[in-house]
Amino acid sequence: MKIVKIIPGAGGTFYCENCMRDSALVKALRGRGHDVVMVPMYLPLYTDDLTPIGEAPVFFGGINVYLQQNMALFRHTPRWLDRLFDSAPMLALAARGAGSTRAAGLGEMTLSMLAGRDGKQAKELARLIAWLQAEGRPDVVHVASVLLLGLARPLKEALGAAIVYGATNESVWVDAIAEPYRTRCWETMARKAADADRFITVSRYYADGMRERLRIAPDRFDVVPMGIETKAYACAEADPSPPCIGFLSRMSEGLGLGVLADAFAALKRENPDLAALRLRVMGGHTGDDRAFLARLRRRLDAQGMGADAEFLPDLDRAGRVRFLKSLSVLSVPIPGGEAFGTFVLEALACGVPVVQPRAGAFPEIVEATGGGLLYDPADPAGLKNALAALLRDRARARRLALRGREIVLERYDIDRMADATLEVYGKAAE
Repeated sequence: MKIVKIIPGAGGTFYCENCMRDSALVKALRGRGHDVVMVPMYLPLYTDDLTPIGEAPVFFGGINVYLQQNMALFRHTPRWLDRLFDSAPMLALAARGAGSTRAAGLGEMTLSMLAGRDGKQAKELARLIAWLQAEGRPDVVHVASVLLLGLARPLKEALGAAIVYGATNESVWVDAIAEPYRTRCWETMARKAADADRFITVSRYYADGMRERLRIAPDRFDVVPMGIETKAYACAEADPSPPCIGFLSRMSEGLGLGVLADAFAALKRENPDLAALRLRVMGGHTGDDRAFLARLRRRLDAQGMGADAEFLPDLDRAGRVRFLKSLSVLSVPIPGGEAFGTFVLEALACGVPVVQPRAGAFPEIVEATGGGLLYDPADPAGLKNALAALLRDRARARRLALRGREIVLERYDIDRMADATLEVYGKAAE
């Protein structure tokens, strides 16, 4: 089967669950003999060891998309000029900034991208189609995000392939857009969803929400949980001393890092038996996060706890495994939850239990694996108490972690995800 996988890149500057999933999935599909072409959008793609993926040029380069949105001149510029803005140094500069990861203020651009051939980036769409036609007709085009539903009909008409869309956390982006663009984006996505053949998402929670918002019939939506390359993860052999709480995600206020830091400080301050507790944070950041991180460090310093909190630069998988094996417990307390949480799988694969809010898909994942505790995010002491329970009862924490590791190895391997994805491709091509 010839497959085109269109993936919005993140530039390799922060922990990107979708990027890691897609690169691992492509590797697994190729291992089954399929011809898979990875096509990056917005920013370059990177493998799990942070090696740039240069199989195809970047389409809809982040800088060109912005310029074409805001200045009519750039909708007609020659390719040699556009190529300058799509160069690796320019896109690396854009990746370190904020615009590609912040929805606020980007309502018009999101709506324009959803408009496809009628949007202000029509020149970019024509270039993508021409490149794909030159590559040869694929059997399936898998577009990683429903935020790109504007591509569905043009790709279908130009290539005659089955069109499959992924759905993962787009609701967070769209719901952050100011009105009237938020409502217009949801309405446009629901209308254009009819142009796709099938949809894939990573949890029952997210499938239920997106089916309703996009008005998609249940028989067109498949749940394929996240998978990781489980063979690359080793179980921690010893309990860390002193005890250590970890955070693995983009170092963002919106993803709950400040909430976790406050719980860490309260545990140290209120419990003599946890006075030696440490906090370790990994996941990278964008320009938007720098001011928050500076405030957070100052806050910890003011409480005399700055020396016990580490903010680590590693992003590659080997670095993440070393990091995870140094933890007593991992928590990424995203206030409203999210569509899945690959960090849960990674932590459990390393024998580290998790503490997550009872929100989003976290109940579904934590209950399926049995690898940690859930707490009520409306309870101000919920996170702190759940963390304390596992930090104090290390035998219980170990039991949960080992049970979770067993389930992850059995049910959440990337090979299982690849097999399930191929089944969806087959349905789409019927």
